Amino acid sequence: MAGGVTGGSAEGWSNRFEEGLHPVIERFNASISFDITLLQEDLDGSIAHARMLGECGVISLEEATQLEGGLEKIRSEAAAGEFQPGIVDEDIHFAVERRLIALLGPVGKKLHTGRSRNDQVGTDLRLWLRRRLDDLDCELERFQHALLAQAESHRQTLIPGYTHLQRAQPLCLAHHLLAYVEMIQRDRDRLKDVRGRVNISPLGSAALAGTSVPIDRQNTAAALGFECIYANSLDAVSDRDFAVEYTAAASLVMVHLSRLAEEVIFWASEEFAFVRLSDRCATGSSLMPQKKNPDVPELVRGKCGRVFGHLQGLLTMIKGLPLAYNKDFQEDKEALFDAVRTTKDCVEAMSILMEQGLEFCSERLAAAVESDFSNATDVADYLVAKGVPFREAYQLVGAVVKRCLEEGILLCDLSLEQWQEFHSAIAEDLHEALAPKRVVAVRISEGGTGFDRVEEQLRHWRSRLGSGLS
Repeated sequence: MAGGVTGGSAEGWSNRFEEGLHPVIERFNASISFDITLLQEDLDGSIAHARMLGECGVISLEEATQLEGGLEKIRSEAAAGEFQPGIVDEDIHFAVERRLIALLGPVGKKLHTGRSRNDQVGTDLRLWLRRRLDDLDCELERFQHALLAQAESHRQTLIPGYTHLQRAQPLCLAHHLLAYVEMIQRDRDRLKDVRGRVNISPLGSAALAGTSVPIDRQNTAAALGFECIYANSLDAVSDRDFAVEYTAAASLVMVHLSRLAEEVIFWASEEFAFVRLSDRCATGSSLMPQKKNPDVPELVRGKCGRVFGHLQGLLTMIKGLPLAYNKDFQEDKEALFDAVRTTKDCVEAMSILMEQGLEFCSERLAAAVESDFSNATDVADYLVAKGVPFREAYQLVGAVVKRCLEEGILLCDLSLEQWQEFHSAIAEDLHEALAPKRVVAVRISEGGTGFDRVEEQLRHWRSRLGSGLS
């Protein structure tokens, strides 16, 4: 005869079952190897549930106190490494209940009154993700601070700006770095929005239809810090939108990290030499002693695929599931756990890279912006200011660039007489207008790279990050 959670030939199930699982199927079915990650959340949810049962009179207050004491005992055992469930426990929920019954006897069997593993695991997963969202937000804020610190140090440093990976116009380096601060803020806003939908309690929805036990769902929701409860029990136990939403938002975090990582990889190459990597964040070659490899940005770039893959996996898992709970949902945890861990690790690594892993080579950057045609647009703007129609100025500058390329010189190498061969409106002040710092300084439109505008943005972000309003 089967013994349910208390033991028997059909471990874990009701007396309907006479045989236990085939050993291979037992291993295939079990999730304890990874959902033990939810232990603390399972204990928190179970304590809130036990207290509520006592307050509602479903069990006595003394029994509720005993259940809470037993659950805290399991927490202590886990901290001491003494609680180590195995395959026979199948999942963390059965493992906790089995140990509770061993500690308390028949009272332990009352804990599961008015709930199912379906609403229980949904609660655990939301509690776990809510905490990790808060942790990730702290890491993203640290990354913003690291970017801002670099920007503060390079408010007058120039860097070539690119479109299509071709030199386009010179930029203030601080402006370039602040673009990533903006991206990360959007990530934080998205994740905050996700947190709101994570913070809804499914506890008390039971298997799918609610329960006849006179429980108080609002009680447990408040005790666990949820903002509200699911209004529909079917939706409550079958909703994994929040896992998909998190992974989608995390994918965008990874996209932004990877874009910066790609730039750092370029910048660290000998062809660019815009940054020097510190020994703290780079490794060498096992064969070539001269090498210093940009491991951190390369790994971040590579790990994007893991998070993107988990997003696709979660979408595929839920796309054809009928209501309500299905065993397919067991596949949400490893994907979500790894996406959370990978994203947080990558943000932390990129923060360290920005804080102590690289140094911008200001002299090399200055030389770069003085050795190309990225000030060609400024010649056109100069002519427009003299009354020349833009399209005419555009064509004229194209002809000038063509001549310079043929002669192997830059725009700044042309004499005033040579410039005036192209247009009589050109005067002595042109060379001043083409100086790289002047080119950057005149970009005064709101949101532009002009030094004054960059100072505005630096002040904005110092205030926003410093005051905790981010």
